[in-house]
Amino acid sequence: MSEKLICANPKAFHDYFIEERYEAGIVLVGSEVKSLRLGKANLRDSHALLKKEEVYIINLHISPYQTINRFTPEPDRTRKLLLHKAEIQKLFGKMKEKGYSIIPLKLYFKDDKVKVELGLAKGKKLYDKRESIKQKEVSREMAKVMKERGR
Repeated sequence: MSEKLICANPKAFHDYFIEERYEAGIVLVGSEVKSLRLGKANLRDSHALLKKEEVYIINLHISPYQTINRFTPEPDRTRKLLLHKAEIQKLFGKMKEKGYSIIPLKLYFKDDKVKVELGLAKGKKLYDKRESIKQKEVSREMAKVMKERGR
């Protein structure tokens, strides 16, 4: 299976603990798919929402395709996600617990279909974020020392 990354949400890993991951399809209009093929999407402030046993992605920005003049959908419109009913019910049960959110982690093509990787996330506190930054710095330093020793 070939995957081509369209865009990722690195801020999600900084702001949240990702506990589970789900792959979902997304309902799009043809011109949106053309824009995605050009890589014109942004997941930065987006999140998913559960409504009446359906999942929607909010604030996913897909820039309009420039050559289409007649029908251009709203760039930040709410789009429906396609998940199995059992997955939706599992997410709904977790969302009832305090502090859980559904955050899109990346947007990609998988066998010519647009997919969204969702993460069931719990928000980090400020001290958790500082700890994550410290761990990254330590691992970078260790990699640097190991590289120098290898020479």
